[in-house]
Amino acid sequence: MPADTQQIVDAAEKLGKLITEHASLTRYAEAQKAVGADPEASRLFAEFDRELMALAQQEQAGQEVLPQQKQRLQLLQQSIATNLKVKAFSIAQMELTDLLRKVSQTWQRPVADAQGAPRVPGGQGPQGGAPPSPRLVMPG
Repeated sequence: MPADTQQIVDAAEKLGKLITEHASLTRYAEAQKAVGADPEASRLFAEFDRELMALAQQEQAGQEVLPQQKQRLQLLQQSIATNLKVKAFSIAQMELTDLLRKVSQTWQRPVADAQGAPRVPGGQGPQGGAPPSPRLVMPG
């Protein structure tokens, strides 16, 4: 029996709830709060944003960006990257992104297969012959 739109939406809602219960989302939310509550991290991010905006405006005005300015931006990046709370946030963000990527690839695979273009073994695309039909392409 074909699925109707409401069944798909209901399944998506269940999936969303499962994701909210996953440890990677909990770690991400906690790490995000920790970074937000860290005055040093906030200061570094604000300073980095100011420097980046200033350089972008300078480039748009046709002015050369000086090596000292690039170095200052790199030093700020290094300071941000070495902040322990920012490191924890980056790791948590990567774990959550990986989970969401896996979920996305998992539901996209049967959709792509159902679109019907024959595939070369190993998933390298359509076999020779007629041009492939249009396919649904999702970012991910």
